[in-house]
Amino acid sequence: MTALSRLEKPVYKDYQRSFFQGRNRDMYVDRSINEDNYNLFSLNRVCRTADNATGFLCDDRVTCIPPSDLCNGVVTCPKGADEDTDMCSDLPNNLPGGLVFRCGNPPFWVFTDKKCNNFNDCGDCSDEIGPYAGCAPCGVYWWSCIPVDFQYCSCIPRCLCRDGRQHCYDWSDEYTCPKSLTC
Repeated sequence: MTALSRLEKPVYKDYQRSFFQGRNRDMYVDRSINEDNYNLFSLNRVCRTADNATGFLCDDRVTCIPPSDLCNGVVTCPKGADEDTDMCSDLPNNLPGGLVFRCGNPPFWVFTDKKCNNFNDCGDCSDEIGPYAGCAPCGVYWWSCIPVDFQYCSCIPRCLCRDGRQHCYDWSDEYTCPKSLTC
């Protein structure tokens, strides 16, 4: 009995749910088991990117890409795992858990790297404010206010301050906010 056949029965024969059926979404089980293409363990697809954010682990088990690079039509992983047709066929249900943030309006979602980026990616600001977003206060290059532009939720870029145009309901961007040259 080879190591492959000994491990194959208890690990894979009894395991009926796969990554693509929506269960155990943070695990990928390679069902095409043979001597050349055998994953001894289920591959955990969640990793940390260079900026310490949650990412997607490519097949080489070294490359970690931002979630928003998944299923975007551009191959980013060395072997193309980020554009896998099974994974990309039913978004967000087939994506590994931890890579998706559900917006306040349940049918809508964004990738986790689009959460807390000071832009209204959900359309209802639930990715920027509220208990589930868990975002830190505005950064040093942002001004905290209630924006008039739907693009922003609770902060505007400081480079928009003192530009002669209202960006905050209380006009604090024109009278109180110190201008920053970086945007």
